[in-house]
Amino acid sequence: MKVMKLTYKLVFILGFLFATSLSFAQNDKQKELETRRQELRREIQKINELRDANKSKAKSELSLIEDFNYKISVLSNLIKVTNQQANLLTREIASNQDKITSLRDELKQLKEDYAAMIVKSYKSKNQQSRIMFLLSSENFKQAYKRLQYIKQYSDHQKQQGEIIKAKTQELQDTNTSLLKQQEEKKKLIAENRVVQKSLESERQQHQSVMNSIQKNLSRYAAQIKEKQREADRIDREIDRIIKAAIAKSNTKAGNSASSKSFALTAEEKVLASNFISNKGKLPWPVEKGFVRLGYGTQPHPIDRSLTIKSNGVRIATEKGAKARAVFDGEVSEILKMRNVNPIIMIRHGNYLTLYRNLSEVYVKKGDKVKTKQVIGEVFTNPTNGETILSFTLSKGTTTENPASWIYKM
Repeated sequence: MKVMKLTYKLVFILGFLFATSLSFAQNDKQKELETRRQELRREIQKINELRDANKSKAKSELSLIEDFNYKISVLSNLIKVTNQQANLLTREIASNQDKITSLRDELKQLKEDYAAMIVKSYKSKNQQSRIMFLLSSENFKQAYKRLQYIKQYSDHQKQQGEIIKAKTQELQDTNTSLLKQQEEKKKLIAENRVVQKSLESERQQHQSVMNSIQKNLSRYAAQIKEKQREADRIDREIDRIIKAAIAKSNTKAGNSASSKSFALTAEEKVLASNFISNKGKLPWPVEKGFVRLGYGTQPHPIDRSLTIKSNGVRIATEKGAKARAVFDGEVSEILKMRNVNPIIMIRHGNYLTLYRNLSEVYVKKGDKVKTKQVIGEVFTNPTNGETILSFTLSKGTTTENPASWIYKM
């Protein structure tokens, strides 16, 4: 009998611990999803603000398609995350409904047992008083045991009353939680309907622009190829300048000029180590903005047979936006090329960050800069009102995805 009681107790404890850990896991997941949902909503707000600021400007079809593609992507992600939240709430609601049913059954049984106990106690009191019960004892030991029994029985009644009270409160709390979850789910579903309408509108506008482009696709394809050739030219020049800087650092250190990595001083090694330790936590190179073109080789949104090779990210920002150093370092070069706006190159040990498409430069070669220090102003195209900063991060000549380094990019 004792073994069975211990087994039931153990099963109850394990069940309680499992339910508690599951609840905590669901809460953590819900918080994670809510954080992501709010980030996406802020991203959409940024896009809308920048669009409103440039409403009067006539954008090219290529720029419009990039804008639509990015917003469609963000809206789709928002719908996905919101659906995940709603599904998680559905599971939590079902769990709470099962819990309420179980609590009601348990509470009903407890009340029935308690009522039976009270009735039994009352009948016992009428048939034989407690004093007579004690006086009828054969000896002192038996009287003491009977006294203990009376006390334990009374304590048990009180415990049962407290358990009923606690279970009643638990039932009320679960009901309150259930109602709150149902309201949250309704709110999420209503918000998702609004986002769905916005997504449909963006897709229609995207398709309208694409229909216009399809009428003269060969001309746009030629423009795309020309833009990619110009980007490749700039990348080759940057690559040449980085290689020259690496060779110079190795010559100065007495190493082979053919080395493919920077020769680092003790101070530069510390700087590089600190840079690496901040991976994923670096600030954005502009205060406000969103990534309009990501890193890597990708099909062009207009002509899927053509590819875009992006060594960094293109960030859409507001007019007059300032470019900021993402980490402590030294201005390695101020690059000025034919038909290209100035580029600032900052060295962080053996890592480099490049800030392209500037209208103003506030630093000079050799300057030491600090994290978030303003280094220049981003160029705003007077024709279409676009303010785009191209940002590149590399280890020597090998580029890396800035999204892996910049906080929540």
